[in-house]
Amino acid sequence: MTTRRALLRALATLPAAALGVARGASLSPVSLPALPLAERRLANGLHVVSLPDVRSASVAVQVFYRVGAKDDPPGRSGFAHLFEHLMFKRTRHMKDEMFDRLTEDVGGNNNAYTSADLTAYQNEVPSNHLERLLWAEAERMSSLEVDQANFASERAVVQEEYRQGVLADPYGRLFHALPGLHYTRHPYRRPVIGSIEDLDRASLAEVRQFHQTYYRPDNAVLVVAGGFEPREFDGWVDRYFGPVQRPSAAIPRVNVAEPRRREARRATVRGPNVPLPALAVLWQGPPVRHRDVPALRVASALLSAGESSRFNEVLVYREQLAQQVGFDADLNADAGMLAAYGIVAADVPLKRLETWLLAEIRRLAREPIADDELDKVRTQLLTRAVSARQTPQGQAGRLGQAVVLNGDVHWAERELVELQAVAADDVQRVLRHWVLQAPPVTVNYVGRKGAK
Repeated sequence: MTTRRALLRALATLPAAALGVARGASLSPVSLPALPLAERRLANGLHVVSLPDVRSASVAVQVFYRVGAKDDPPGRSGFAHLFEHLMFKRTRHMKDEMFDRLTEDVGGNNNAYTSADLTAYQNEVPSNHLERLLWAEAERMSSLEVDQANFASERAVVQEEYRQGVLADPYGRLFHALPGLHYTRHPYRRPVIGSIEDLDRASLAEVRQFHQTYYRPDNAVLVVAGGFEPREFDGWVDRYFGPVQRPSAAIPRVNVAEPRRREARRATVRGPNVPLPALAVLWQGPPVRHRDVPALRVASALLSAGESSRFNEVLVYREQLAQQVGFDADLNADAGMLAAYGIVAADVPLKRLETWLLAEIRRLAREPIADDELDKVRTQLLTRAVSARQTPQGQAGRLGQAVVLNGDVHWAERELVELQAVAADDVQRVLRHWVLQAPPVTVNYVGRKGAK
């Protein structure tokens, strides 16, 4: 058993005390061997991160582009998400859906996702298929062919996702509306999925221009992890990505600063088929690189991670005020949103759930936190962070996010140290600063006929 796997098993099965936790103190240092990373940049600006592991029979190839929903053109929300789909269409030398043939047909897989700040393409194949996959990623970076037919077909797919995820889901309208109610100026106020109307207004010329603007080597990070020989890999990267041209035009960057909220606001969102009313309370959060992020992650887990979390124990089980309740720290590159939310139990007024929900946050921020409770949550978060390093796909994903969002490939390793250092005082300090002392936006979600 490798050192990493042994540590993962230990973290997953032992109580916090077995990790050397001092009462009232941080976790004793638990560390992993430094990852044997290599980084370099090609002349065209492509950032390459590699992590070889000769024991692995597979290899993960991920390409992160620094383009997300915040970069959608005005009045064209959903463009970045649309391109997540279009990138699987044909190129100059590949037919439609050929990526599936190069991955799934050889026992591998492919996926992609779009967030507010980035778009990531994730592939994993047997190691002997690495070269052709590198060729394919370079091909769709440089030679994607977007015509009216595939533009129309993929736009229809995205619009159907909107219908299913926003319109058909009883609570889809609520979560779709939250960014626009929280942010007042920053493009984060536009949901990633966009809107049917904006996509209908888009033209083929606009879509092509978007690809030329953002899908370029100097706006991308190539991350490869798993079973490969480094010298051979470097040669393939030079051969297939080296010739990709770097455009002369500058890459547009969002430089809008979200203003600090000065006063609390309330809003109501209505839906056609709301089984039970719901509530969301939103506070401004820090950007993802802020020093308070680890403590906010621990605070969020204490409130709502798992069946034994505070929200579940008090609001769902003991008081039976809510069917579901949670707390999320949605922290992006430029700004963040802290959200407490709940779906009321039958016949419970929204105001009563709001009162109890805020009271639980205040209790966590002001009253002593039991050592065992804090130890459990830190161990859960630490285990999750370690677990992400156990597969080539997990390693590549963490490294890509580290580079694009945190600006440092070694953030994935620092994360372990930072999580262990979070103490009860840190949790209470960040809750006081970012939540208790900050004006919220409170959102009631009700049926069209109103609610109690």
